Amino acid sequence: MGARPADLTSSPASVEETTGALPRGTAWQTIVEAGQPHLFRGAASDWALVGQSPAETARLLREYSSGKDVTVYRGPPEMRGRFHYNADLTGFNFTGAREPLERVLDDLLAGGDPLYVGSTDLDLYFPGFAKDNGFDLAAIHPMLAEHGGLASVWIGNETTASAHYDFSHNIAVCVAGRRRFTLFPPEQTANLYPGPLDPTPAGQVVSMVDLANPDFDRFPRFADALGAAQVAEMEPGDVLVYPAMWWHCVEALEPFNVLVNYWWNAVPGYIDSPQVTLLHGLLSLRDRPQQEREAWRGLFDYYLFGDSEIPRAHLPDHAQGPLAPIDEATARRLRAMIARKLHR
Repeated sequence: MGARPADLTSSPASVEETTGALPRGTAWQTIVEAGQPHLFRGAASDWALVGQSPAETARLLREYSSGKDVTVYRGPPEMRGRFHYNADLTGFNFTGAREPLERVLDDLLAGGDPLYVGSTDLDLYFPGFAKDNGFDLAAIHPMLAEHGGLASVWIGNETTASAHYDFSHNIAVCVAGRRRFTLFPPEQTANLYPGPLDPTPAGQVVSMVDLANPDFDRFPRFADALGAAQVAEMEPGDVLVYPAMWWHCVEALEPFNVLVNYWWNAVPGYIDSPQVTLLHGLLSLRDRPQQEREAWRGLFDYYLFGDSEIPRAHLPDHAQGPLAPIDEATARRLRAMIARKLHR
């Protein structure tokens, strides 16, 4: 592997942290508007699962379970817990299958090769979970109730999820074991050397850099990404809140780990994912002549990234169409219009 640059001697900065409960109301809004990760020490310390032994944690998970098989990913010892691509990017270095939760928990307690149960819907697979564990999201802020998304659980041993980004904001709760989040702001994307758009290990584009053993000869700009990184070292009961689109590498550091996360969005559910726009942009824009792309950049700035009032300010209300604030009916019409144009 390439040597670590001599001028990169300091560790990434620690995520800003506060001890105590998650903030509420305007205090929560202030955290969100800051656009930075924030660690709340002990904010979930009253959860029933927090502070239990692995055996007791497994017992409670069995009690909460609906009995449905879960999706489990397994890999060989030589992968060092890093779920990623194989050496020549023709596939992955792990396999996935549906298995009984009992078997997975028994294997975790016995110790062995890398395995994890990823992003499993709490309400569907662990319907008993919320009676002893969780937050009153509506009491924290109405936006969490209005635009809240999936609540999910991750269970595994010493594994690593390579740096990736999510479209939603995240409230991540370390329930059992220890976790390390290494977070990178969105402007570091190029320095993280994203992998293929498809296929991906778990639905999201991942960095090709191995954080535990980075090859600076192959990925020299990763040194700049590390210089902008923030790290959160999490103990059971700690809660990490971080914004959408921040890249994050997640390391589970104990033989038995449980993480719960709540994804939520700052916009209603009828607003589509920008990832679809990105994919269509590859199809429609990227390979056009530079002069044309620059012209389209100007249009995108005017209609999408600039002040949204400017394109509609000179038009009467009845003529603004989708230039007006999007509501559910407008979203349906736009989606139908796009579908017609795609099926030309």
